[in-house]
Amino acid sequence: MAGVKLHLKHIKLAGFKSFAEPTQIPVPGQLVGIVGPNGCGKSNVIDAVRWVLGESQAKQLLCKM
Repeated sequence: MAGVKLHLKHIKLAGFKSFAEPTQIPVPGQLVGIVGPNGCGKSNVIDAVRWVLGESQAKQLLCKM
């Protein structure tokens, strides 16, 4: 996939880990920081993007069992 560029405009989550209700997160620029208090779902946002991009092994994603 050399030379392929991906630009996210927003991230929609529904029923993924801590995002039970539909949630839309805007991605307004080229550099975006995900910040917030402990337990608010920051890692789950990254896990969702990794899953969509093809990370299929659950052990590679941060998950609570």
